[in-house]
Amino acid sequence: MKRIIFCLVAMMSVLTMTAQSSVYDFTVKDDAGKDVSLAEYKGKVLLIVNTATRCGFTPQYKELEALYEKYQAEGFEILDFPCNQFGEQAPGTIREIHQFCTANFDIQFPQFDKIEVNGVNEHPLYTFLKAQKGFGGFDTNDQRGKMMDNMLRKRDANYDKNADIKWNFTKFLISRDGRVLKRYEPTENISNIEADMQMEVNPVLSNIMARRSIRKYLDKPVEHAKLEAVALAGINAPSAMNRQNWAVRIIEDQKLLADVKDMCRNAPNLICVCAPTEGRFDLDAGLMGQNMMLAAQSLGLGTCIQTGPIRFLTTDEKAKTFLDSLDIPEGYKLLYVLSIGYPDESPAAKPRDASKVKYIK
Repeated sequence: MKRIIFCLVAMMSVLTMTAQSSVYDFTVKDDAGKDVSLAEYKGKVLLIVNTATRCGFTPQYKELEALYEKYQAEGFEILDFPCNQFGEQAPGTIREIHQFCTANFDIQFPQFDKIEVNGVNEHPLYTFLKAQKGFGGFDTNDQRGKMMDNMLRKRDANYDKNADIKWNFTKFLISRDGRVLKRYEPTENISNIEADMQMEVNPVLSNIMARRSIRKYLDKPVEHAKLEAVALAGINAPSAMNRQNWAVRIIEDQKLLADVKDMCRNAPNLICVCAPTEGRFDLDAGLMGQNMMLAAQSLGLGTCIQTGPIRFLTTDEKAKTFLDSLDIPEGYKLLYVLSIGYPDESPAAKPRDASKVKYIK
């Protein structure tokens, strides 16, 4: 019977995770026992953490409060969920815990009612969080990480084979649109968390991190005003000695686009960037393209830079009318095409190799 009940609980957890796609779908209780929908935090960057008041990691409250005070005005919130599952290091009522935290660390960020984060009685929010970001392991090159790994492995040799929360002060970073971005074990340096968080809190950095190459678009032309804003961002890119050696052609004529759509991702609009045939101006044009792509991202548009269609556009007879319409200045060549439109896909970020960056100190 117990096995059947456990299987039913597990099945219900899976169904819950399937139905809920962001942290905004969950309701929690605050320190007064009142229901709070996490949808109230839409548009904010969140750090969700399970805490304890009698843990070796408890002094992290001081670091967390410093982080909160530094970025709260920029739309950052810490959501604190005390949990007594790890060494029974969060005893007492939520009121007693809150009094301890305010008296010893003067915390200002919201604390919620005590919950469980693992097992049959775990809060659905944590079922979701763990499903999104499983356990990635402790850094055993770090003394604290090695200590945690040794302690937990003595208790269970296979402790690292599941997504369970391993100890107090595990943290989850949540984007402004409710996605679980990253999980941090309690031994992670706060400075590393802050670096990741800045990419979300800072609007320029978050825009850069959110941009993806879009290859599927809605059948909806971009408004002229938005195309003008994108072009303005482009021509404000730096160029050698401010020569601005580029020519930009933005195609809104749908009849012209009909002849080349198959070669250009079926985008509702195209931006053609030209540069002098002689000389080295590719860098200037590239910087312009990056400006335009980031501007488009900030306006809710998607882009994809393409060089592949250039041969077709410049040599195929079917594209002659299109090419002639660009009125490319004498001595210039078509360098690349930027497809632009409203996205009809949400591609995931591709891995980046941070080891390619070296700091010379």
